[in-house]
Amino acid sequence: MKTDFKFSNLLGTVYCKGNLIFTPDGNSLLSPVGNRVSVFNLTEGSSYTLPLSHRRNISQSTLSPDGSLLLSVDENGRAILSHLPQRLVLYHFSFKGPVSALAFSPSGRYFAAGVGRFVEVWHAPSTPSANSDEGLEFAPFVRHRVHAGHHDVVEGIEWSSDSRFFLSSSKDLTARLWSLEPHADFVPTTLGGHREALIGAWFSADQELMYTVSQDGALFQWHYAPLSDQSQLENDAVDDATPMGWRIARRHYFMQSNAKILCAAYHASSNILVAGFSNGLFGLYELPDFNMIHTLSVSQQGIDHVAINKSGEWLALGAAKLGQLLVWEWQSESYILKQQGHFDRMNDLVFSRDGNRIITAADDGKIKVWDSKSGFCIVTFTEHSSGVTACEFAQRGNVLFTASLDGSVRAWDLIRYRNFRTFSAPTRLSFSSLAVDPSGDVVCAGSLDSFDIHIWSVQTGQLLDQLAGHEGPVSSLAFAPSGGMLVSGSWDHTVRMWNIFDRTQSSEALQLQADITDIAVRSDSKQIAVSTLDGQLTFWSVAEATQSAGLDARRDVSGGRKLSDRRTAANIAGSKNFNCIAYSLDGSCLLAGGNSKYICLYDVLSGSLLKKFTVSVNLSLQGTQEFLNSRDLTDAGPAGLLDNNAEASDLEDRIDRRLPGSGRGGDSSFRRTLPEVRVTAVDFSPTGRAFCAASTEGLLIYSLDRDLQFDPFDLDIDITRATTLKALDEKSYLRALVMAFRLNESFLLKKVFQATPLAEVGRLVRELPTVYLARLIRFVAHITDASPHLENNLRWIEAILSIHGPYLKENLQSVSQELRTMQKAIGTIQADLARVADENVYALDYVLSQSARKREVSKPVLGNGVDGDTMES
Repeated sequence: MKTDFKFSNLLGTVYCKGNLIFTPDGNSLLSPVGNRVSVFNLTEGSSYTLPLSHRRNISQSTLSPDGSLLLSVDENGRAILSHLPQRLVLYHFSFKGPVSALAFSPSGRYFAAGVGRFVEVWHAPSTPSANSDEGLEFAPFVRHRVHAGHHDVVEGIEWSSDSRFFLSSSKDLTARLWSLEPHADFVPTTLGGHREALIGAWFSADQELMYTVSQDGALFQWHYAPLSDQSQLENDAVDDATPMGWRIARRHYFMQSNAKILCAAYHASSNILVAGFSNGLFGLYELPDFNMIHTLSVSQQGIDHVAINKSGEWLALGAAKLGQLLVWEWQSESYILKQQGHFDRMNDLVFSRDGNRIITAADDGKIKVWDSKSGFCIVTFTEHSSGVTACEFAQRGNVLFTASLDGSVRAWDLIRYRNFRTFSAPTRLSFSSLAVDPSGDVVCAGSLDSFDIHIWSVQTGQLLDQLAGHEGPVSSLAFAPSGGMLVSGSWDHTVRMWNIFDRTQSSEALQLQADITDIAVRSDSKQIAVSTLDGQLTFWSVAEATQSAGLDARRDVSGGRKLSDRRTAANIAGSKNFNCIAYSLDGSCLLAGGNSKYICLYDVLSGSLLKKFTVSVNLSLQGTQEFLNSRDLTDAGPAGLLDNNAEASDLEDRIDRRLPGSGRGGDSSFRRTLPEVRVTAVDFSPTGRAFCAASTEGLLIYSLDRDLQFDPFDLDIDITRATTLKALDEKSYLRALVMAFRLNESFLLKKVFQATPLAEVGRLVRELPTVYLARLIRFVAHITDASPHLENNLRWIEAILSIHGPYLKENLQSVSQELRTMQKAIGTIQADLARVADENVYALDYVLSQSARKREVSKPVLGNGVDGDTMES
């Protein structure tokens, strides 16, 4: 089995904190999710996560005007410069302080950063497309100038359209106008008059007006006018000696009772202002007359950031406390995107049988269905009234089963998206484990309150039996894939194998040394893997009921130190066990995760550790660092856990809204401690080319397919995009295809694939080196799902299977996953064609009958009534 899994995507979390960015074409949205950045393609309905990862949560990010360079900064001021189209990290840099505002100039030559109360202007690294006449610059960051004048943190920076001036808004109740280069007749201007901290300041399209917005809901309109008294200006003409400056022309107020403005955005070309309030309301206003277009409540918590795309049609809204991300088209008043992650910890996940969907269950009582290709949440079920602890798919049909702490087990129809059956116990229990018979006729559930296993009939919903035998809470259940045998693990240090369909319903107990945390059954039903609380992984033979192998995983799983730990990471016992395990598709490997930052992949036969995957390097989570800094250990406790809100400058930040004597108060999102990194569930995809892990940061997908990333294979100096396109123009299709595979760029692969004539497909596939065969099969299977060229795709598949059939049969072990992916694509085509044919069968019959009738009418008839065919005979 291949083990070269790499991080592919992050689902389950769509927005955490920071600013949202639209790409220059306005079709994609960049959203910070913890220490990563996710890109949502709003026109194609897909998403992906960039491979970059910061050491802290991202606080600010900006995109160059041509959409090529992405600059993201974390909470400590450490920045990463990356190339967005190629998804490459170019440079790491530190601003040596928290960055509160960041913006590229419209020319793309500079960017400004608000570092504390200073505004720093830097030269932006150039690209060939932006500065082709001067070539590349190899000095990534060169500081141009530092502007000092504010007395508090800079909250926003806005450039003028000609990149000569920029506005900075601050918490010191003022906005300041700066020039990029010194001018003889220009003096930096201070715009005052607000009573609370400023949210933003903007130029109008013609730069004749400026707007400033503060938290208390005041909007000031500024214009360039004489600074003399207005009464004198009415009587005397304005001469050249009259001093000119920016003064307030009009004052407007949003009037949203006690709600504060948390964010605002202005679109200069359409004069549209969007404001997000602390009560979850956002308003759309037309300037300069301040006409309200409409208001809409989109969240139960405050809106933390708003953004407008280039055309001014779409508004992006982010609410950090609830993890909401919305894209609203204000003209049609409809949602383009409406996504929300789990509010609380995810407990379980499962892949659908076709691998297209991933189901997650969480403590917030919600069940979410995610599309594995697009990365979007398709549907959310909220019928459970308490946390959902387990979920499982039936082997046949689109039926999902879930168990919850509310004492119910529910069956869901994923075609109609409804709950069609609910199972409950005679007494009120909180179910924590679930298993479904491969035939789909029986569902079992275990509880931490009772030591019995409850069995229900799916058809009738009746309770069939209660299996007694365990002397402790049942922590894990699993059916053997062959059916007939149920395996249960308990806190009484035993694993029991039940033959529930026999008359005696006998069980055989396997004795272990510690509490059982999870169990997994191999696909051939001949082996069981058991994880225990003492950090041991044991493998048992089903036929002989004896232990066949075992390994000590405490050293592998341990790692990461919390801020409050007094011992080193190697000596902490709380994280030295696995909570979830899963077999690979062929049963040769075992995937395991627990209360640490590592996911371990083991070889079952040898018991060796194949690979360790680091879930997160985010220091905003507890348990990600191996060593603690002694400077952060104070007499009052770790510095990261101290409450510093009482020292905040703003009144809103100092208010403690918790109820007296309560730990979490009225605000359910309030936490004094940092979240801990942990892995609660793992599962392999049905194709075996990816696995998924439910972690604190979200749903992490690790995959073998990385065709979208620049991963050169046998790269040579003469192999570039230009030479590949030149070979394609010269009709050297084989050479162009090999060069595209070596560059591994999806754009080139698709272009060569579609430009190859059908007559050349057979010769090209026959002459292609076998080293590229697996990659060609994987690419053809991938493009078959996305491309409408049906005949072209099938001709390629036919040529591959007919020409390289013997080679594929001899090397089935190495290309089995690619062939399964191709078989899945062919099955999708067959199902689509069958559906289209069934829906249009009568229309086709009518068209064929009309064609035959026209042929009969068009036959020549002679004068004596004999047709032409009879006369010729």
